[in-house]
Parts: sequence; structure tokens; C-alpha cells
Amino acid sequence: MPFFRLPIIPILILLVIIVFFNFVPVGLWISAFFSGVPIKISTLVGMRLRRVNPRKIVIPMVKATKAGLDLKIENLEAHYLAGGNVNSVVNALIAAQRANINLGFEQAAAIDLAGRNVLEAVQVSVNPKVIETPNISAVAQDGIEVIVKAKVTVRANIDRLVGGAGEETIIARVGEGIVTTVGSAERYKVVLENPDSISKVVLDKGLDSGTAYEILSIDIADVDIARNIGARLQTDQAQADKKISEAKASERKAMALAKEQEMRAKVVEAEAEVPMALAAALREGRLGVLDYYEMKNIKSDTSMREAISKATDPKSTSWEKQDE
Repeated sequence: MPFFRLPIIPILILLVIIVFFNFVPVGLWISAFFSGVPIKISTLVGMRLRRVNPRKIVIPMVKATKAGLDLKIENLEAHYLAGGNVNSVVNALIAAQRANINLGFEQAAAIDLAGRNVLEAVQVSVNPKVIETPNISAVAQDGIEVIVKAKVTVRANIDRLVGGAGEETIIARVGEGIVTTVGSAERYKVVLENPDSISKVVLDKGLDSGTAYEILSIDIADVDIARNIGARLQTDQAQADKKISEAKASERKAMALAKEQEMRAKVVEAEAEVPMALAAALREGRLGVLDYYEMKNIKSDTSMREAISKATDPKSTSWEKQDE
């Protein structure tokens, strides 16, 4: 029995030591102590209890202290618990200090929690970047389509990063300015001769207001000639006018044919009443039998003369023959 009981105490002591060093980051505390970061063991244990990774707080704190920044461990831990990137914020503060940019911890934390990359913002503030716009189509007053491509040099505005518009707004506003400038040109050749006029007009509009960037310059990278929109529109309008005229002509022709048919019907109706009128005249004695036969002879003689004249006349038209 004593043989089995003696090793239990050393094993328990060893287990306690292992659990202690796993729960209490003594090595991290030693690194912080020799780096000049005043932090207590109890603070590190409290981080463990609050489910905060001490390494993600202490290492950035060491970098900040070595860089000469006056930060508090409580602020870093609070930012970590809020879901922020402590390491990115500390790197941004160090970069801003080196570049003489006025950036405090609260502002950097707010930018980080707003979803923006605060370190990238500081870098863009120091080293401006170029935003290349897509091909922008615009039409001059003479109807020629011009395709313009521009490069916009911007610098991050730290004070407007929270709540400011992004790159998409810059591209949209520059595109609007290009369309307006080209559209106000009387001829497309003016745009080709002076592409810098587009940059001047667009810059004067203050397109960077309300955005997270400051526009430094707008350079026209390429200007191409595309379609003749004016001629195409005139052609389409002519085709439309032609179809309208043809429709109106067809309508007038149909009305004329209907009118002709109506007049022919009236003539046929009137000719149908002639025999009845002759019969009535014969009954009433206003027309004699000899007069009637004389009228028939005259009519037959007239018909014969017309037939002979049409048969011998070479100028007789086809529609007259059809009437016959």
C-alpha cells in the first residue's frame, strides 16, 4: 500500500504547476516586465477570466510602449471586447506618430469599429493612391460619342473616415463631372484638343465633399472617339418620319378608294332609276314612243363612235380600257 501512495503527492504538485502556468501567462508577464510595460499578474488572470487572449493585448501594448505611445491596458482590452483589432489600431497609431498625423486612440478605435482598415487609412494619408475609373461614355453637342478614362489621385481624410463615402462615390462623381463637361462642349474636337479642361472643371466642382478622401488630382488617361450618336438619331428619326408618312398616305388612299366606291354606288343607284323614270314619263304622256326610240338610236350611235375613237387612238390609257 505505501508503494502506491507515495507518488501521488508529487504528481498532484506537478499537475497544479502545469495548470498554473497554463492559466497564468507567466512568460508573457516576464516579457512585459522587461519591456517596461507595468502589468500585474492579477490583470493577466482577470483577462483569462474575461475570456480575453492576453497575448493580443500585451504584445500590442509592448509595441506601443517601445514606440513612445501613452496607452492604457484597460483601453486596449475594452477595444478587444468590443470586437476591434487591437494590433491594427496600435500599428496605425505608430504609423501616424511617425508621419506627424494627429490621430488619437479613441478616433483610431472608432474608425476600426466602423469597419474601415485604420492602418490602410493612415498609409493612404501618407502615400496617396490612384483610383482608375472605368470607361466613361459621354456625347458632345455635335453628336459624337467620346469615351474617357481617368485616374484620380486621392488621399485619405482621417477626420472624415467615420461616416464618409468610399471609392465608389468618388468614381461616380468623377464620371458625372466628365459627362457634364463633355456634354457642354460644342464639338468633340475641343475635348480632344484640351483634355485637361475636363480635369479643371471636375476639380472645381468639389467632388470630394462628404467622402473619406481628398482628391489631389484628376488625370485624363485616355480619350477615344466612338459612334456618331447625332447622325444615328437623325437616321432613326428620318425612318420614323417615313413610316408615319407612309401610314398617312395609306390612310388617304383608303379613304379615296372608299369615296370612289361610294360615288360609284350612287351612280349605279341613279342609273337604276332611269328606266323607272322613262316608264313613268311614257305613262304620263310626257315622252312619246318616237322620242324614246330616237333617244335609243342616239345613245347607240354615241356608244359606237366612242368605241371606234378609242380603238384608233394610240393615246388611250389602260384605265380607260378597263372602264370599257
